[in-house]
Amino acid sequence: MNPVVVRGAGDLATGTIIRLTEAGYKVIILECGRPTAIRREAAFCEAVYHGEKTVEGITCVRAESAEEALKLAAPKRPVLLIDETGDSLAVIKPSVLVDAIIAKRNLGTTIDMADLTIGLGPGFTAGVDVNYVVETMRGHNLGRIIAEGSALPNTGVPGAVAGHTADRVIHAPAAGRLHALKQIADIVEIGEPIAEITDPETGGVTVVPASLTGVLRGILPEGFDVPLGMKMADIDPRAAEQKNCFTVSDKARCIAGSVLELVSAYEHGVLKESK
Repeated sequence: MNPVVVRGAGDLATGTIIRLTEAGYKVIILECGRPTAIRREAAFCEAVYHGEKTVEGITCVRAESAEEALKLAAPKRPVLLIDETGDSLAVIKPSVLVDAIIAKRNLGTTIDMADLTIGLGPGFTAGVDVNYVVETMRGHNLGRIIAEGSALPNTGVPGAVAGHTADRVIHAPAAGRLHALKQIADIVEIGEPIAEITDPETGGVTVVPASLTGVLRGILPEGFDVPLGMKMADIDPRAAEQKNCFTVSDKARCIAGSVLELVSAYEHGVLKESK
């Protein structure tokens, strides 16, 4: 079986990548040159910046070409390639392609990119853009495999955690260069400065306060140039979740299981045709 290609390497995508590579599949990841994942300690996209990233004992390495990616890819060793448009697919020739960008819209994936194509979340229609869609909305249908139609539309409101929804996500109050004052997994108090944003033209500094008390679960990389309003940090109100900043979430594991089910069914020739 040719490699599985996963587009995107944020925290939800990383859960899928780990599940597939642990199951013995070769995985090649296609990522953009400037990833914006917040939960960086649980996301393979950090390999773009550092050359490699280890999550839950699995180390993802960055390749510089499709040919190198094919040579390096092995079970339990996923390989990341900077390729936002999918030009490398002509060389990789994947058996399966998973769009795990979680952009809430389709950024260019087509049903003919592989024998089996899977889209995670809204933005895809099963049988049109991809063969199958996997539901990513928290709730009873999380992880459901959709053979006809689409996932639930994006509500724009983060899922509730300990009663908190929108207030646990912090958006940049100004445009400029980010300087983190706190690190991922730090305990922060509501109103406490967690970062500064410096305007590159005026030198003015905007302080970014914590929106609530809890664990800083994620924040954009040091020196990142953020536009006004961009999602830049995430706080978990549960202090006991501190250690989980470095591991795959329950949501990611659920979605990953559904992807593995589809890939395994395809490999064994028992995959039901999408409508």
